[in-house]
Amino acid sequence: MTSRAGLRFAQFTRAARASFRQPIGRRFQTTDAAAAPEQTTFQRLWNSPIGIKTVHFWAPVMKWTVVLAGASDFTRPAENLSVTQSIALTCTGAIWTRWCFVIKPKNILLATVNALLGCVGVIQVSRILMHQRNVTNSTVPQVAEEDAKGEANIAKGIAKNPEGAVKKAGLN
Repeated sequence: MTSRAGLRFAQFTRAARASFRQPIGRRFQTTDAAAAPEQTTFQRLWNSPIGIKTVHFWAPVMKWTVVLAGASDFTRPAENLSVTQSIALTCTGAIWTRWCFVIKPKNILLATVNALLGCVGVIQVSRILMHQRNVTNSTVPQVAEEDAKGEANIAKGIAKNPEGAVKKAGLN
């Protein structure tokens, strides 16, 4: 490498490092301090694109109830838990966590709630499968296959006689 190329490299790296050295805390300031009055924390939260007056704030707040309801099932015996409901929690958590990073603005609060919802679902599914494996002395794939067959039979029964299913559920 010639000295001239080395000089260019040194100048480039010095300029690149200088562009990354911005002071912390100046994120909400403009270049003209007189043009923008200083906002309080509440005003920044209120006027933010993911602030209190948007769905990006209230969706995670309301979704915490679903996470707490799933977590409250940790105290229930495993034989009383629903496999399909727990799988639905897991899939919902995984799908919507990914979606939270795709939308604009990125919603980290909602992604956190959905990730925890997926974790709750995984824990519940594993509890159910471990319980059923201990009861029947079979492997986890066998237990999962038996559960799928049971759910398929329930769906067939509902499809054959919907009125009877409604009466049986007590929704009449």
